[in-house]
Amino acid sequence: MVKSRRDAIGLEGSIWFQKAENKYLGGERIALLEKIDELGSINSAAKAVGISYKTAWHLVNLVNNLAEKPLVDRVTGGKGGGGTVLTREGKKVIEQFRIVQEEHRKYLHNLESRLGDASNLYQFLQRISMKISARNVFSGTIESITKGTVNAEVTLLIGEETRITAIITNGAVDNLSLKEGMNAYAIVKSSSIIIAQELHDAKLSARNIMPGIISKLIEGPVSTEVDVEIGDGNVISAIITHGSSEKLSLKEGDHACALFKASSVILGVN
Repeated sequence: MVKSRRDAIGLEGSIWFQKAENKYLGGERIALLEKIDELGSINSAAKAVGISYKTAWHLVNLVNNLAEKPLVDRVTGGKGGGGTVLTREGKKVIEQFRIVQEEHRKYLHNLESRLGDASNLYQFLQRISMKISARNVFSGTIESITKGTVNAEVTLLIGEETRITAIITNGAVDNLSLKEGMNAYAIVKSSSIIIAQELHDAKLSARNIMPGIISKLIEGPVSTEVDVEIGDGNVISAIITHGSSEKLSLKEGDHACALFKASSVILGVN
């Protein structure tokens, strides 16, 4: 199936020259300078590029102030009653900008060719811009899938020794086309996580027990947010009651465990 031009995805970009930590010259300002050169009038140039006369003069003053030499000069008197012209420096800047712009266009074209199907890049950008309400999203690789009569147990490796187990329906496994070795996301709501300490000899039914170090505590009048570093750069966040936090005497730097049921884990794929 050939993609229509409407569906085709390409790369676009813009260039700005920056000076003294300020935006100096970009495509729109260059267009204004070109119209000033063509029409000899700030007023006419402003109308041609679709901005107000006041805005045009503001931009002209800005680029003149930032430039080593003025780019625009006001001419008074004469047959035409005066006007606005580009200086030699102004014309030189336009020429230089167009050279850079052309090289930038070639660079994007080359990058597009190297990427191949740019829609893959689009999908990646969609993934990293994904917004969900759950606080805990972990990326990993599916290590094992064990199907039962109705449900399946899926183990996701999110670090060298860190795993998350999820219980989902067999239908969900099929709908997501889950397979061992593929990338997936584990999503866990912070309200589904229990924080505990001293569990060395405890026997618990929760499949996911993540030992770690409390890296952050945010105390509130009703709830407390607890962040636990569980290794491999992963941090899990829990929301517990303020009373529970006080009862456990939690402090940053303390050892703690984050626990959650396998049924509390949502799996997602790209």
